Amino acid sequence: MPEQLALYLLVEAEKPVARLLLSHGAGAPVQSEFCQLLAEQLAKQHIEVWGFNFAYMQKTLAGSRQLPAKMPVLMAELLEQIQQIPTDLPLVIAGKSMGGRVATLLAASDLLPAVVRGVIAFGYPFHPPKKDNWRTEHFIDLKRSVLVLQGERDPFGSSEELAGKSWPAIDLKWLQSGDHDFVPLKKSGLTQQQLIRQAAVISRSFINECILEN
Repeated sequence: MPEQLALYLLVEAEKPVARLLLSHGAGAPVQSEFCQLLAEQLAKQHIEVWGFNFAYMQKTLAGSRQLPAKMPVLMAELLEQIQQIPTDLPLVIAGKSMGGRVATLLAASDLLPAVVRGVIAFGYPFHPPKKDNWRTEHFIDLKRSVLVLQGERDPFGSSEELAGKSWPAIDLKWLQSGDHDFVPLKKSGLTQQQLIRQAAVISRSFINECILEN
């Protein structure tokens, strides 16, 4: 019997215009500092944020360390959460790193429910660090617009590595000097909080353009 996944309202938003379902990266749960900071900034943009942990992470948090499940399993778990979430607001699915990959794979499949209006990836893992194993084959099959917010120094896909690459359904926005967790170099004069805030503002613009105006 599949493990029951818990769905959390991470942050309420005043007069929300949309709801965002956030899934986590491979190594940290949706209660991580990054996800919490992101949820708080999204709420300031009037986006209500819900989140969940994949089953392997629930077991890890319970004391039995697990590796991430295969992508079809993770996609099924994300689909399960989409089917449980309230439907009174426009819905966007989003994820940090691996969670963003799962969301885009679901958006490229025939399983994606009509209720999902768009996809956001916070630090997409274009390839494993220092490996030429690209995870972009499904981008040609995307059935929703996808916003990717990427640090310029992200080892999973930097601005230098992605120069000249583009995909019709992908709107790629760069965060100055940021790494995979949107932490900038000190010499940039920026902070992680500022980059996360910027990511939230861009996310609201994406929601305005792709959801609220259609």
